[in-house]
Amino acid sequence: MVQATPFLLVLFLALGAHGLAVKKCSLTGRWVNDLGSNMTITTVNANGVFAGSYHTAVTATSNEIKLSPLQGALQKSPNQKGQPTFGFTVNWSFSDSITVFTGQCFVDEYGKEVLKTMWLLRSHVDNIKNDWKATRVGINVFTRLQSQE
Repeated sequence: MVQATPFLLVLFLALGAHGLAVKKCSLTGRWVNDLGSNMTITTVNANGVFAGSYHTAVTATSNEIKLSPLQGALQKSPNQKGQPTFGFTVNWSFSDSITVFTGQCFVDEYGKEVLKTMWLLRSHVDNIKNDWKATRVGINVFTRLQSQE
């Protein structure tokens, strides 16, 4: 049994090290944020460019909320270590405003993917005197929506 001990120790360490592999965060899929808004990112191409759609749960207008297109890019640098930084723009289909998001895709200690974002929403104003009220800023945390199969 003494000769088997080093082998078992090496086997245990090898199996344990495999479990420590960092899970990569993928933007592709369906997400929901802390306000109940839904976002779908369909594909991320080899250059990190992506597209999708956004359905907000909140609005400052009285217009009917409609699904809106989004376009973005993620940083492809090897230094990102599977938790990339990214940015995207939502061109609201139902209002005269546009929002830019920037953030990072994280994998938490439980293996759950989380998008931590900050956004700027720019609304149209009629003249430069009202420019002071045209931009809003906020943060959102997105979690992956599991498929209902």
